[in-house]
Amino acid sequence: MMTTTQQTVNVKDPEVLKHIVIDFKQMKEFSQKPLIMERADGVRYWDVDGKPYLDGLSGIFVVNIGHNNRRVVEAMKAQLDRIAFAPPLHGTNDMAVRLAAKIAEITPGDLDTVKLLNSGSEATEAAMKLARQYHVQTGNATKFKVISRYHGYHGATMGSLGATGTTKRRWMFEPFAPSFVKVQTAHCYRCPYHLSYPTCGILCATIVRDVIEMEGPQTVSAFIVEPIGNTGGIITPPPEYFPILRDICNEFGVVLIFDEVLTGFGRTGQMFAAQTFGVTPDILCMGKGMTSGYAPMSAIAFSNKIASAFWGEPEEGIEFAHGHTYGGNPLSAAAALEVIAIMQEEDLPGSARAMGAYLRQRLENLARFGIVGEVRGKGLLLGVELVKNPATKEPFPPDVKIGLQIGQECIARGLIIRFDPDWIALAPPLIVKKAEIDEMVAILEASIEAVLKRNKR
Repeated sequence: MMTTTQQTVNVKDPEVLKHIVIDFKQMKEFSQKPLIMERADGVRYWDVDGKPYLDGLSGIFVVNIGHNNRRVVEAMKAQLDRIAFAPPLHGTNDMAVRLAAKIAEITPGDLDTVKLLNSGSEATEAAMKLARQYHVQTGNATKFKVISRYHGYHGATMGSLGATGTTKRRWMFEPFAPSFVKVQTAHCYRCPYHLSYPTCGILCATIVRDVIEMEGPQTVSAFIVEPIGNTGGIITPPPEYFPILRDICNEFGVVLIFDEVLTGFGRTGQMFAAQTFGVTPDILCMGKGMTSGYAPMSAIAFSNKIASAFWGEPEEGIEFAHGHTYGGNPLSAAAALEVIAIMQEEDLPGSARAMGAYLRQRLENLARFGIVGEVRGKGLLLGVELVKNPATKEPFPPDVKIGLQIGQECIARGLIIRFDPDWIALAPPLIVKKAEIDEMVAILEASIEAVLKRNKR
């Protein structure tokens, strides 16, 4: 229930909106046409004017179990009656311990040790620091470089931005620490080496060996990678890619970090994309769907080999030199435990596979508009590259920004999707039904038709 003060504030008033900064939004532009949500349920939002929107993006790849799940709400209420915060410098809380044990149970391989955090950026930062300290403690202090990929995105902090390969996200904050090395991503539709799969020999993976050797194996600490690249347009690697990377990292003692902040918790049709691609990393970063957006939380899970370097004996004083005030918060942990229970009981990863196959079919049918280059992704994480000529893969001129036009038209018609100048993406909650997918695609089709008509195509 809102207080009197909350009720009297006109949240659409430009004078009120000037007090808030919106992520990646021009402030004056937003104040002129604000999108402000007030409530949500299932796969739908309602804004402050009562207008409904279909959530075709799970918030932003977050709300995997859907909005307003009463089990999670009640679990969080019950937790608030018990304890809302515990002193992290002195110990932890019971819910954090239970959650760490559950994560160890559901992650692949021997990723049995867990550090609880608050955001995706914190998770990737912690993973890179853990890899660095692991090498220091095992006699390899010269291993400090982190390899990452162009088109990748690993967070908004300075360290995670250093690993990010998306120019528009990083250029304003450069230079970063001189310890990040970039390689090309596995983008078969637009191969950076101008080769064709499968005769390419998976050069995008095998070349990592050359990069490590040229940098000096004794200097390379970790390779951080998204199983499916978001900011590049849901870029999905061929099946051979990650097994090759795993072997190369093993060969040179490089810690393989999977950034599953976006892909984790059922999104790709398995609990984690590591299982979808059949490769276990040394460190797995998770967030977003971990609590399904009901509270902030993230984590890293890491292998017994890495964990063993941090046990030692009490008199040695070995510890992971990293922490955050809200890490392992009991309220967030309670939400995460209930979310995981719901995902397992309702087999939401299985739903992601089934509904993902249906959504892919519907998106592939968009080819009739003559602007679809490729539909790609796994489960309920699907992207559509938009091109001027599908036969030649010729892109639209940069000033057209066809994806932005379509995305904005979708919002106007009541559908939230991810959009960029030359691609769009859909990732609805894993509870989505066929009828709701049909509603989403109908709005998308109408939006494409309107944009093409406006552009006289």
